[in-house]
Amino acid sequence: MGGGEADSGGEWEALAGTSASFEEFEELADPLIRGGPPPGVGVPAIARAPMIIDTDIGGDPDDTVALVVAARLVPELRLVVTSDEYGGERARFARYLLDLVGRTDVRVVAGSDLGNSRMWVVDGLCPVDVPRQGTDVVGAVSEVCAATDGRVRWVGMGPLSSLAMLQTEQPALVSQLVVTQMGGAINYRDPARAEHNFRVDPEAAIRMVPALERWLPTFVVSDVTFNPAIEITKDSPLYQRWAQPDVLPFERVLREHCDRWMAKYPGTMQHDALTLAAAMLWPGVRFVRERVVLDEIARMSQSDGGTEIVMSVSADYGAFMSWLERALG
Repeated sequence: MGGGEADSGGEWEALAGTSASFEEFEELADPLIRGGPPPGVGVPAIARAPMIIDTDIGGDPDDTVALVVAARLVPELRLVVTSDEYGGERARFARYLLDLVGRTDVRVVAGSDLGNSRMWVVDGLCPVDVPRQGTDVVGAVSEVCAATDGRVRWVGMGPLSSLAMLQTEQPALVSQLVVTQMGGAINYRDPARAEHNFRVDPEAAIRMVPALERWLPTFVVSDVTFNPAIEITKDSPLYQRWAQPDVLPFERVLREHCDRWMAKYPGTMQHDALTLAAAMLWPGVRFVRERVVLDEIARMSQSDGGTEIVMSVSADYGAFMSWLERALG
């Protein structure tokens, strides 16, 4: 038998996981999730594994929020790949942001440019002296994978283009990844379209969802992330904090990014930060195993004969926002 700390950690994981999975235990789950595990308790090995983030940062600020949280809370963050690139500017912006948070150790590489210029609102926000980043995605991922004997966490916050490219050029790398991907929806708010991350590169989504099945990927779907309870607006405590005169440099960037986005939209729902939380094994997101298929434009639906995935079904939004505010505080 292990010591008291290990026992209490196992009890916390069991209680929090069980309580978060069933509605009848929600009153128990909330304080457990908010409080976290007891001090000194060990965590599963995958929670300490190297992390790669694949992000289309520079559009909706949820990517920027998520990257700051990862930089502050995930010492194992090794690499950021920018998907749906915008002439190398997404990678430069990611580099700038990481440097502001003190994570000069994290490498950034620019991924595929899909020719999408609509989702870009931070033009000129990155100083001109921030250099262009490299473009060798395969080489960078290979270095991260070669540096560990175990698995590597891949957190997808944009289209699945980078995963599809890795599958073509170095499929052995994909087999080492534990994929948590924001994207897909069973009941998308616009039935005529696929969810955004799938819609931007439908061929990659159609290819990679079944290709990942043997490693049971996790999808944090829009059905769960599109909720005003996790929206940051100008009235939100986080934004109000960033609007103060004595903010840190990264907070100033977060505020400016939000201001530009909110000139077009009322707020920014934290799709990607919730996905990051799931990849960090925060227990407030509930999942089920489900079988899904994608149609010719990458719309997702349930099907008994489809690909088996782990799919989010609900989240404790209040606990998540408390977690997010602490992570950015």
